[in-house]
Amino acid sequence: MRNSVRVERAIHQLTQEELASKVDVTRQTIHALETGKYVPSTVLALKIAAVFGKPLEAIFQLEPTDWDTTR
Repeated sequence: MRNSVRVERAIHQLTQEELASKVDVTRQTIHALETGKYVPSTVLALKIAAVFGKPLEAIFQLEPTDWDTTR
């Protein structure tokens, strides 16, 4: 899953720590999200989208490999 968390965070002038605090996770979780090492829960994804004032689909996008059910 692709995401634009890093870009949105920069636009909103938030540090990883500040965003983490707003959505009640650790800074390490935000870092893992931004580097593609972690796929957020639905609740976390919705919280992040709400912080940025954008629809979920504007922040998180499925990739073709996300549809591969054999993995």
